[in-house]
Amino acid sequence: MPAVQKIAPGRLYIGGQWVDALAGGTFPTINPATEETLTRAAEGRAEDIDRAAVAARKAFEEGPWAKLSGSDRGRILWKIGDLLEARVAEVAEIETLDSGKTITESLRVDVPMAADCFRYFAGWASKIEGETVPVRAPFFNYTLREPLGVVGQIIPWNFPILLAAWKVAPALAAGNTIVLKPAEQTPLSALRLAQIAEEAGLPPGVLNVVTGFGPTAGGALVDHPGVDKIAFTGSTSVGQEIMRRASGTLKRLTLELGGKSPNIVFADADLDAAVRGAGNAIFYNKGEVCTAGSRLFVEDALHDTFLDKLSAFTAKLQQGDPLDPKTRLGPQVSEAQMARVLSFVDKGKGEGARLVLGGERAPGKGYFVRPTIFDGVRNDMTIAREEIFGPVLSVLRFREIDEVVRLANDTPYGLAAAVWTKDIKKAHRAARLLRAGTVWINTYGLYDSAMPFGGYKMSGFGRELGHHGLMEYTQTKSVWVDLS
Repeated sequence: MPAVQKIAPGRLYIGGQWVDALAGGTFPTINPATEETLTRAAEGRAEDIDRAAVAARKAFEEGPWAKLSGSDRGRILWKIGDLLEARVAEVAEIETLDSGKTITESLRVDVPMAADCFRYFAGWASKIEGETVPVRAPFFNYTLREPLGVVGQIIPWNFPILLAAWKVAPALAAGNTIVLKPAEQTPLSALRLAQIAEEAGLPPGVLNVVTGFGPTAGGALVDHPGVDKIAFTGSTSVGQEIMRRASGTLKRLTLELGGKSPNIVFADADLDAAVRGAGNAIFYNKGEVCTAGSRLFVEDALHDTFLDKLSAFTAKLQQGDPLDPKTRLGPQVSEAQMARVLSFVDKGKGEGARLVLGGERAPGKGYFVRPTIFDGVRNDMTIAREEIFGPVLSVLRFREIDEVVRLANDTPYGLAAAVWTKDIKKAHRAARLLRAGTVWINTYGLYDSAMPFGGYKMSGFGRELGHHGLMEYTQTKSVWVDLS
């Protein structure tokens, strides 16, 4: 495993140096396809978070980063993107080994999109502007857009390198310094990103990476008085805990949390396109996607035909070694996640949903769950209410647009939704009525560095990507000049 061996085993990256955790602890990171240990990561704790926060504060207040012109910061971000692209095969292998996602997804989607994100925000670095504001004379007034300072960023395990880029790139473009805490299940690509950033010329202390567990390292990051903002992607329950704890220091927050996204197929949809879209919406990345189309609403007139075609599509998906380019479904990220997914399958059966396909662990090594489809699901069933984060689809019927919009919105979440129809008026009407931060029409799961992303309701607040995402890492200062 040459790609993994390039990462310093059992070390943290703090102040531009690779260091041991102060307590000396390490933990294994497991290949979920083989259940074997890839390497060991340092178990950072509160004292290590403190070291990293102090290093980031020193880099922000005394180092060159915040003082650099936007153009100079942008050149370094662009270089990080170039290096990610040049190392795409290596970083993709690390990502697949560590998370279980297929090599096709890592190689063609995650790492290239991460590189694109750094390049996109490299362009923004020189375009963060204030305003002149006309007020009553005799004053000259203007605003400054300034960085927040030290930003804590907590990354989930489903898209480790990509979501690190979504957070790191805009924070750096705005002139902040960072303490990055990757998920304990998938720490390796964040450590490789630190190596790449150093190679690109990022000054010491600007990006610090502390691996460790959520309650210890993550909790210490949220609590630290020297951290000005927390950007978190993960479960709604953890987001709620972060809000409670961050109130002690009144940190700025952006939270991208859970989802239970409705995917609505009207009878006049392009059938084959909608079947492919519905299958990819739930089974891409083995269902470990916050925007997964886990509630599939199909109009009555199309239901039986659609379900037959979707079942046939699903049965053809190849599940197995995620390093095999032909594989379309890898393992769940961990044994605990596999057990969680299977527990929801049992709840679906117990509450009366009809199991159409799957619903079991695949035989042999690895944390593989067969792609699963339930029909006859009611919107009040557990599998239709709670985020499963696995390859489990709930199929529900509807008769007309007002009914399906009501059912789609009857959820505490509001991250994403989709509509499939050839009727453009119906499509735009539904898009306005659906309470979700992203709505796709006749497609699913598209993202772009320029397009803002975030949730409504208990799916969180704040936005990532685009100009909106950049502004989350800035604050506004008003300046008054007496001209009398």
